[in-house]
This record gives sequence, structure tokens and C-alpha cells, in this order.
Amino acid sequence: MKKGLLVHLTLIFFFCTGAVTTALGSDIELWKKSTLNEIIKRGELRVGFEAGYLPFEMADKKGKFIGFDIDVAKEMAKSMNVRFVPVNTAWDGIIPALVTKKFDIIMGGMTVTQERNLNINFADPYIIVGQTILLNKKNKDKVNSYKDLNDPKYTITSKLGTTGEQAIKRMIPKAKYKSFESESEAALEVLNNKADATIYDLPFCATFMAQQGKGKLIFLDEPFTYEPLAWAVRKGDPDFLNWLNNFLRQLKNDGRYDKIYNKWIKSTDWIKTVK
Repeated sequence: MKKGLLVHLTLIFFFCTGAVTTALGSDIELWKKSTLNEIIKRGELRVGFEAGYLPFEMADKKGKFIGFDIDVAKEMAKSMNVRFVPVNTAWDGIIPALVTKKFDIIMGGMTVTQERNLNINFADPYIIVGQTILLNKKNKDKVNSYKDLNDPKYTITSKLGTTGEQAIKRMIPKAKYKSFESESEAALEVLNNKADATIYDLPFCATFMAQQGKGKLIFLDEPFTYEPLAWAVRKGDPDFLNWLNNFLRQLKNDGRYDKIYNKWIKSTDWIKTVK
């Protein structure tokens, strides 16, 4: 009886040990394939974004990339003890470029959507923004919210392939819609009296208003959508996601995040450095 029990316990021991060894082996193989491991070995963090989304990523008068996301990316590279390498990429091809390893991560003001999440993974959101409205001043007292724009007599603009465009098609379907390659072009259409309103993320609209819209546009600054922005990575990489979420938690609780937020979101002092 005792002998049978001993044999039984021995078999359980070897079975469990084998299962643990297999699991550990799988974890090690997963780590070897991790983008984080590649970054450390390479000695550089390649960050994808599209310059022009103020104040997150843009070029200054000297052609140097600056902005909220750029400062955070530099802090990230510093925490990895590697070099920061910016990779400016057209927005309509930025997800395919990530998937095909043109860079390691998208840090470009990307809104988390279920459609995008089918192809890429997101870290925890680092900031929450929503769609707001820059209104041609001729529509003062006529338009007080996005609901008032839902009329064929109004022409609305936004950037192609963005959540601003999606919001217009979903929530303001009766209005005429014109898409543009950049959010700045869309806003200029309103400024030049060729459209009634442009719809885009709060930070951009606030910046454009401060830069060019005073006395010419009306800023309806209450967001009418909920949009979390997050960093995007390739699928199948739990180690990288784990590191990113812990980095974000640290950044938000040691004072660095607040410093960057105040510099780029709360202040407009940086505007004079931009082209």
C-alpha cells in the first residue's frame, strides 16, 4: 500500500516538474522573440509616428521632432538605456509599418478602437481626448453642438482615416463631409470660409485656435466623444506590454508625466518654436 502510494506520488512529481519545465521553456522562447528583447540587443528604440499632430508630434523650425509623445518616447528610451530613433511615417500606412517591423512601437496619438485592436495590441491609455469643433464664426449662435451640424446645409471637414472622420460619419451623417490628408488642411478650409466646421481631437483644436483662430473661429471645446490614446505594439508580445504598462505607471507617479503634460497640453509657449 505504502509502496503504491510512493510510486503514485513520484509519478505526480515528475509530471508536474515536466509541465513546469515545459512552461518555463515556452516563456523563454517567447521572451527571445519579444520586441523588448530586440530593442535591448539592438540598443535603440524605433518609434513610429506622423509629425503634424500638434502638440503630440511635430517638427520645430530647425526640423527637429518635438512634442508630448516625443518627450515620453525619450523617457522610455532612457528607461531602457537605449537610443531613441524617430521614424516619421504616413498615417494611412502606420499600422502596416508596425506589423512589418519598420519600427517597434506607435507613439503617435493613436486612439484605441476595436477595429484597430484586431490587428495590433494597445498598452493602457496614457491620455484621454475626444472630438471637438472649430466653427466658422458665421455660424455663431446657429451651432452650439455637433447635433446642430447634422444638416445638409453644413460642410464639415476632418482628416482622412481618423476617429474625427468616423465621428462625423456616425454622428453627423446628414452634413456634407470633406476629407483632407492632414488635420491642418481641414482646419484651414474652415478658416478660409470654404467649410462650416472642422472636427478633430481636443489638443489639436485648442492649439490651432491659439495659433490661428482667435477672432476668426469659434471653439466648441466640450468633447462629444470618449477617446483614449495609447501606444500600439505587434500582437503576441506580453513581455513588451507588461513593461510598457509598468513604465507608464511609473511615469505618472514620479512627476515626469505631469511635467510633460504641463509643457505641451496646458501651455502654448511651444507654439513659437513650430513652423
